[in-house]
Amino acid sequence: MTTDSFFAVALGAMIAMLFGMTLLFGGYRFFWILIPIFGFFFGFWLGAETVQALFGDAFLATVTSWLVGFFVAAIFAMLSYLFYFMAVGVVGGALGYALAVGLLEAIGLNFGFLVWLIGLAVGIAVAAAVLFLNVQKYAVIIATAVLGAGIIVGTFLSLFGGLPSAALVANPVRAVLSQSPFWMIGYLILAFGGAVAQIESTKHTEVQTYNRFAELYGGEPEAVGEPATV
Repeated sequence: MTTDSFFAVALGAMIAMLFGMTLLFGGYRFFWILIPIFGFFFGFWLGAETVQALFGDAFLATVTSWLVGFFVAAIFAMLSYLFYFMAVGVVGGALGYALAVGLLEAIGLNFGFLVWLIGLAVGIAVAAAVLFLNVQKYAVIIATAVLGAGIIVGTFLSLFGGLPSAALVANPVRAVLSQSPFWMIGYLILAFGGAVAQIESTKHTEVQTYNRFAELYGGEPEAVGEPATV
């Protein structure tokens, strides 16, 4: 590996670790800042995997998968920024999709149309349940802790465990679940610790709902999209 390649890998790993740590320990507190970024990456990943599932191509192996990924990413990021209910839905959907696909592949199924369809159905079901049951705060905490831990452990595996970077980009939770029991246990402990830390640190904090679309067009916004201490 050349010096330039080493620094590029090191920089990418540092950025991934920073983002993972922020999600793990501050996902709810910094929700209104993180959610457009989260929505973009989840949309890109979902769009690319949709092309993979429908046409049988490898992940990000075609121009179409990149274009669809960026298109879905832009939509998810914009909707998450404008509407609180979409932001929460994206977080819940990402959690359901990632866990469903990860578990199905962990038991030996290869990613394809069936796995993608089940993951999509579970993601939609989780997103709907989070909204209808009014458990948005805990859903955001669990989702950001689970996905943040996946990014952190996946980055370690990519650097020291021989895990291909493409596998980490495709689905960090799935990448971790497919490894040895040692890494899975470490991942679960890290995710649990992050969720507990978020619950303890946000006991008196609620993220207010918002509708920035109404605000942009002169209507009455539902609320300011920033954390509020109550």
